[in-house]
Amino acid sequence: MAPSVRVLPIWVLVLVCVTVWVTNLRAEDSPLIHLPAPLSDTDFHKTSEHVVKLGQLLFYDKILSGNQNIACSTCHHHTHASADGLSLPVGEGGVGLGPDRTVGSGEHMIEQRVPRNSPALFNLGAKEFEALFHDGRVSIDPGDPSGFDTPAEEDLPRGLKTVMAAQAMFPVTSDVEMAGEFGENEVANAANRDFEYVWPVLEKRIQGIPEYVQLFSRAFPNIRKATDIQMVHVANALAEFQMSEWRADSSPFDAYLKGERNALSQIELKGMKLFYGSAGCSNCHAGALQTDHKFYAIAMPQIGYPLTRVFDPVVRDVGRMNETDRLEDRYKFRTPSLRNIAQTAPYGHSGAYQTLRGVIEHHFDPIQAFKEYDKSQVVLPNHPHLSKIDFLAMDNTREVSILLNANVLKRRDVSDEDVDTLIAFLQTLTDPKSLKGKLGAPKQVPSGLKVD
Repeated sequence: MAPSVRVLPIWVLVLVCVTVWVTNLRAEDSPLIHLPAPLSDTDFHKTSEHVVKLGQLLFYDKILSGNQNIACSTCHHHTHASADGLSLPVGEGGVGLGPDRTVGSGEHMIEQRVPRNSPALFNLGAKEFEALFHDGRVSIDPGDPSGFDTPAEEDLPRGLKTVMAAQAMFPVTSDVEMAGEFGENEVANAANRDFEYVWPVLEKRIQGIPEYVQLFSRAFPNIRKATDIQMVHVANALAEFQMSEWRADSSPFDAYLKGERNALSQIELKGMKLFYGSAGCSNCHAGALQTDHKFYAIAMPQIGYPLTRVFDPVVRDVGRMNETDRLEDRYKFRTPSLRNIAQTAPYGHSGAYQTLRGVIEHHFDPIQAFKEYDKSQVVLPNHPHLSKIDFLAMDNTREVSILLNANVLKRRDVSDEDVDTLIAFLQTLTDPKSLKGKLGAPKQVPSGLKVD
């Protein structure tokens, strides 16, 4: 008589299947790591089509600069992945775009470089961004009547909708970025007094251009005549354009987060596991956008002539301390998002590193990397005077000692293969469609000034 066949209960079969699935999952993704949730529309601020199109024109219009020779787009251009490809930007007075930009000539030659690297603008429409600039000097502050904590303090106008809009109020007031030098134009003269004197000057310029009046009226229901246009409307339009234009959430990494397990290769998966696991990268570069939005001192080399506080007795950029005035914040800078990072060199708040490998290796041994830093890798146009003092801050023995002691990153032993896999993963953060933006550059602007 044949032996009877025992039928297993259904719950046992389910348990076996789940066990096999988990085993296979762990075999694929081992060691187990915690990955962020995929991005969705709810993670981003909404924008208006008319406001975005107005912002595009303003972003490329030199009417917002003192001498009408530079636009926001000069340092954040579509052809350079929303940045400029330089270690430090060449602001007002420069000529050309990107790495080909020169320092100008004659009386229009720049007098100093912009102190910090021009950051890429990807995903700044994400709601998680609550502070901007490398030192976070513009941030959301519900306790302030304006809703924001900024260098303008109580003089910041009301009506700014987002932290991006608050940020847009300030590059136009900077002499080295867009305003120009005192005595050159009315914007620069106003900036020499204080922030709030600049904005009415720019408002009058915009109000005097009929096409802009029509476009502002279409974009903002409360604008019915030219004099209704205020700088907050300009800033809100600039912000919505940037937030809409450079949204980057369709990379291979995003596809993987959404369940497409074949979106990443084996080496990319290995790099992801290192990044979110044993290499410790995600301790600071956390979440789907690879940033915790906090501030850290990591012994990044200082480039240029970073006199970011007019009363400082020495040339230096103490970063977050500029905003908080706390000694413990010396040389701290905001953790950047890493989206499209493979396309946005140079790296660091000073643009010190030209390659991903260089900046990754710096993170694993900051002190030694600083001491062995190769100054030839900076991407800076030659200047007859500034080039001689571009590394003055790094020659200050006392200040260098303070900078190195402030470093919070511990040395980690990693192999060349580990760095290779991390680079492979970081390349999966590239969203090709986002690099050129949605609208691109306009062919012309209402002011009639040349579009670069």
